[in-house]
Amino acid sequence: MTGGSELPIASNADVVLVRQQVRSAALEVGLSLVDQTKVVTAASELARNALVYGGGGMARVEIVENGPRKGLKLVFSDEGPGIADVEQALTDGWTTGGGLGLGLSGSRRLVDEFDLVSAPSKGTTVTVTKWAR
Repeated sequence: MTGGSELPIASNADVVLVRQQVRSAALEVGLSLVDQTKVVTAASELARNALVYGGGGMARVEIVENGPRKGLKLVFSDEGPGIADVEQALTDGWTTGGGLGLGLSGSRRLVDEFDLVSAPSKGTTVTVTKWAR
């Protein structure tokens, strides 16, 4: 999987495909089983958020290198309503839906790097990276 791949997120089946692609890439990068599980869980949450709150979107799965280190960079983007208060959205327990409010904050804890860019009516882009140890 060199160069990365872009996957549409328009249905629950697409969320499953994103999970499979991320697991495959995590194996290729050499992530431990625990780190594979963490990054796949984060990817699943972020893909589901793009689907449920953003009305669908795209996922990009990319293998990255920083010197001798290899990692997995995932970008989730949607053109949904956006997030009015990003800081609040990253608070455990905050939700606009019926969930536990752990998707964004939980995903942030599962990865090494987390960046969220969003604004009302501008959509949302979440970029996460997990490095092999």
